[in-house]
Amino acid sequence: MLMRDPYRVLGVRRDAEQEEIKAAWRTLAKAVHPDQNQDDPFANIRFTEAGRAYELLRDPDKRSKYDRAHRDAEVRREMELRRMEQMRRQQSARKTQPDPAPNASETAEDMVSRIFGVDARQQSPASGAAAAPGTTAQPSAGTGAVTGAGTAERSASPKAQPATSADETPYAPAPARRTIVAADIISGLMRRIRGTRPAVEKAPDLACDLTVSVTDLVKQAKMTLEVEGESLKVPLTAGTTEGTVIRLRDQGHRINDLKRGDAVVTIRVAPGAFRVDGFDLRTPLPVTIEDAVLGCETTVMGPADEPLPVTVPAWSSSDHIIRIEGQGLVDAQGKRGDLLVEVRLLLWERPDDKMIDLMRSLREGLYL
Repeated sequence: MLMRDPYRVLGVRRDAEQEEIKAAWRTLAKAVHPDQNQDDPFANIRFTEAGRAYELLRDPDKRSKYDRAHRDAEVRREMELRRMEQMRRQQSARKTQPDPAPNASETAEDMVSRIFGVDARQQSPASGAAAAPGTTAQPSAGTGAVTGAGTAERSASPKAQPATSADETPYAPAPARRTIVAADIISGLMRRIRGTRPAVEKAPDLACDLTVSVTDLVKQAKMTLEVEGESLKVPLTAGTTEGTVIRLRDQGHRINDLKRGDAVVTIRVAPGAFRVDGFDLRTPLPVTIEDAVLGCETTVMGPADEPLPVTVPAWSSSDHIIRIEGQGLVDAQGKRGDLLVEVRLLLWERPDDKMIDLMRSLREGLYL
């Protein structure tokens, strides 16, 4: 389940003004209020979700940060799609390209590439045969004299035609043979050791969201995420909270002849009785007017589904926060955050005439 967009929750446009957002929240809050939907077990969740959406959009700084993060996420997703498409086109192009013609002359790099894969003894006869046509036998002294005389005689007589016997074969100049010295081989080998070989291309990463509950984070559960027909195991280790990014190596997209990408999972916390604030948790505590004025002892449910004692000080308003230490999420150092209990004034279910008269007298400056 993905994190709900606050604009969609309130049903407003992204460029809506504050008055429009406030009016939409009031309308939605009345419609999904738990008191108006007592038969709906999810009414409290929807009401809390609407409150969270309004709290985010009413604050200009929070709204600006959310809009910027939303735009950045859209840009990253578009870039990933373009990169994936480019990888696929390159892969298709490589399949259609013919194999390069083999080079007739072997270089030191070629020799290092095959790492002596061909037995040297198999090349010896070929090397000897290649050397024979380009090699002229050194004549003996007698032969050299006769040859020299004959050459001089032919040079002296311009009309004389060069006589060629049947056994004589004119030789063309032999092509220069490239000699691979040991220094070239060592140099090519060192270049490969130092990493001049191009790195293996990697497929794009798979970006996805995983929505968990506060209880899952407290218990550090191991979640399962179904993505594109595959099951990813996502551990909720210490230090995991709202917005934490978990990278699963080699669990992303698959493309032929490319290294598999990673799965990049962003943790989202489902709306419920608790709101995540870093590694602290926030929860509302409804308090009647008389308890807020006089103070009281009560309990609140903790993240592990256990009741926790709470002391409401006298004269507590709706902006009062009661901190219960060590009841939040676990950070990377193993330390737990706190549970922040927010006092919320709650009117009685039915109007009380005495309370109404008292409030009226206080508003009008009359004292009984």
